Amino acid sequence: MLRRFFVEEIRVDNGTCLISGSEAKHISNVLRMRAGDRFILMDGRGSRFQAVIESASSKEVLAVLEKSLPKPPPSPVHITLCQALVKSRAMDYLLQKTSELGVDCIVPFYSERTTVRYKKERLVNKMRHWREIAISAAKQCGRSIPVAIDAPISFGAVMEKCRGQNALKVVLWEEEESNDLKSALKASLPTANFVGIIGPEGGFSREEITAAGDAGFVSVSLGERILRADTAAITMVAVVQYELGDLNIGFAQK
Repeated sequence: MLRRFFVEEIRVDNGTCLISGSEAKHISNVLRMRAGDRFILMDGRGSRFQAVIESASSKEVLAVLEKSLPKPPPSPVHITLCQALVKSRAMDYLLQKTSELGVDCIVPFYSERTTVRYKKERLVNKMRHWREIAISAAKQCGRSIPVAIDAPISFGAVMEKCRGQNALKVVLWEEEESNDLKSALKASLPTANFVGIIGPEGGFSREEITAAGDAGFVSVSLGERILRADTAAITMVAVVQYELGDLNIGFAQK
């Protein structure tokens, strides 16, 4: 299998593309790829090419674009994950894994019980780091475009953002006793848009659950287990893709 590399935009100049920055360093210094080695080049617009290295250095790699490759088919369901900020390692992990599972958009937010807060300068660096995770995950799983990650907003802003949105909207709540995610998905078939909200380590307050209900969200449970926030996010996305999305062998031929 050919390795995948990412640039913001593939700019073709006489059938070639010049790669610089971190990807050039990775190709030359880390992987020690040389002239004649082939790879797949992807960009933020979904373009994909099979390419071969013409020349390589740590500063730039000149690649010949041999042929355009078809884009992977999109999942039948567009998934937005609204995730309360959690500690750095857990946040990085859930961003990586939900991206690999095909989430389209991730909306981080601050809630009443969120303990993680970022000052402006720290947030700029954090957003850059999250973007790198999204790109790495896209290369890993072969998705055409990296997941979009918004800047963190308040819980109230999430409610306003999602109010009136035509989608199946659920909020995971550990105190929910009558409705589970599986039942909510079964009852909604078919749907092209899904929005799921995951709270912080301390969970949601009842006032926040009420506000979510007013915005059209249905509170659901994942069963008797109390899951960590990052585990809950990954589980929710996997279940949604299994029920509504592309976790099947025949999807690409449909």
